[in-house]
Amino acid sequence: MDQALKNKLEITACKIRIGTIIGVYHAKSGHPGGSLSIADVLAYLYNAEMRIDPANPKWEDRDRFVMSKGHCAPALYAALAERGYFSPEELNHLRQIGALLQGHPDMKHVPGVDMSTGSLGQGISAAVGMAMAGKMAGKDYRVYAILGDGELQEGQVWEAAMLAGHSKLDNLCVYIDNNDLQIDGCIDDICSPKPIDKKFEAFNFYVIQVDAHNLEEIEAAYHQARQNKGHPTAIIGKSIKGKGVSYMENNAKWHGTAPNDEEYRIAMEELQGALKALEVK
Repeated sequence: MDQALKNKLEITACKIRIGTIIGVYHAKSGHPGGSLSIADVLAYLYNAEMRIDPANPKWEDRDRFVMSKGHCAPALYAALAERGYFSPEELNHLRQIGALLQGHPDMKHVPGVDMSTGSLGQGISAAVGMAMAGKMAGKDYRVYAILGDGELQEGQVWEAAMLAGHSKLDNLCVYIDNNDLQIDGCIDDICSPKPIDKKFEAFNFYVIQVDAHNLEEIEAAYHQARQNKGHPTAIIGKSIKGKGVSYMENNAKWHGTAPNDEEYRIAMEELQGALKALEVK
């Protein structure tokens, strides 16, 4: 990866994390943990991978993105704001009555949101439908989706995966945020979906495993996905829930808890310090 691009994406990922914390803090509710763990992949998708135009969000030939784990909308909103779909000021009004940004993605009102999501398992099903529609219409757009590892406990995920593999949807790329935690604790203790790689391979997916916080590995994985023909791709990103905020990292409490005033101060101090360090590289 070009060093200038890498630095730009690292800065963008940090800003996505800052935007996530700002949104959840002002809302006094939301899901910071799983939002922070996907900041790096969102930075890459929206700034290096996807064919999109913020000035024309409904462009027919754009690549599509589906946040299947819709509760991680704070990170998606921060990524969209950074890319210019709407003002970052909107993040201060997350989940407020009458505001643009609600607790889950809303395709009818939020520029850049391609699918309304929230019920786990339904997002990947919609993404499969989008990919099938593209194939049927002879379009060359690609479809990207992000799922949580806890979301893999939903049977609908595997119904969608079965159809995607059977239909050889090589225009579909699914990313699994494998941070090993869900709202009630460790996924291994609740209902383990492992081995995740072997399951997707059994459904005819081309599977790639990456360090979710290594942008060079993320870039290489998406390049491989583009070259893969005849199979949908599943990228499994081994991530840290709450990445970037010390007291949130690897702590299931922060799946769906908003920081109080002191916790917000600490989080912003850490993230803004990280941002300043990146900006002087």
